Amino acid sequence: GLPVTLVRPAPRDDLSGRSVLSLRHHSSESISAVLALAQALKAAPRPWPNWLQGRVIALIFEKPSTRTRVSFETAIARLGGTAVTMNVNDLQLGRGETVEDTAIVLSRFVDAIVIRAASHERVEELARCATVPVVNALTPAHHPCQGLADAQTLIQRFGDVAGLAVAYVGDGNNCFNSLAVMAAHLGLNLTCGSPPGYLPDAELVAWAHAEAAIRGGSVRVTSDPREAVHGARAIYTDVWVSMGDEAEEADRLQAFGGFEVNEALMNLAAPDAIALHPLPAHYGLEIAQSVAHGSRSALWDEAENRLFAQAALLTYLLPELGQ
Repeated sequence: GLPVTLVRPAPRDDLSGRSVLSLRHHSSESISAVLALAQALKAAPRPWPNWLQGRVIALIFEKPSTRTRVSFETAIARLGGTAVTMNVNDLQLGRGETVEDTAIVLSRFVDAIVIRAASHERVEELARCATVPVVNALTPAHHPCQGLADAQTLIQRFGDVAGLAVAYVGDGNNCFNSLAVMAAHLGLNLTCGSPPGYLPDAELVAWAHAEAAIRGGSVRVTSDPREAVHGARAIYTDVWVSMGDEAEEADRLQAFGGFEVNEALMNLAAPDAIALHPLPAHYGLEIAQSVAHGSRSALWDEAENRLFAQAALLTYLLPELGQ
């Protein structure tokens, strides 16, 4: 086919100049618009348009990052913007400056702040005090950029995803929360299989189920991983011991016995099922290496899609200069 011609989309009120802490408070139409632009960027030849020309975006990492840092820096560079990347030791925040003061000052320098933080409340406070958009690049509560990339991967593989059966197996954590928000917006039939004590937030599940149901989907929870994956078209898992949970490692490894996404579990899913994982993976724990690197793996597309999803999101958050 002919190469895709990229046209800058019209601004959307719930994205333009707004912060993105979770995608729960943005419209389904806006989520779909971001995903459509992400797909267009993926299909388009380079160079991309300079939609972020003249824009400077601060990237702050309180926790280590491979995919998030590289995908954001690359997306910003390819769109003609500039990234200023810092870890918490590079900031006075690490030496006791308040979040409020940091937010006020950074807002005077940069056009947006992307932050990976150990506390969701800190990011909420940063967004409250900043006068530029703040993007959550992972907190213990939500990982919205990962959720966008996950949704893009499902759309790429299956087309229309309304009613698509997706299983999440393991810790009901931030990645599940963001996947549940995507299920709400897109009408996925999402089943979470988590052991007792590691179930996802009940209020979020109830909200996501009610929203998904409007679009022909559902969000439900079970403690049986085999039941969760039965007939699913995608099986998603994440690390059992997230950054910050190391003290609970022994308890967690015991609780998650039987929840590994291995060949046997994949074989209970639909014949065309794909495996998903936000990475980094721990082989022999939450996922088997043979699944991650096998013919049913979509892990690498999913990781690559972070670049396109984030580029699309930033395009919507930062309208053209002069507008």
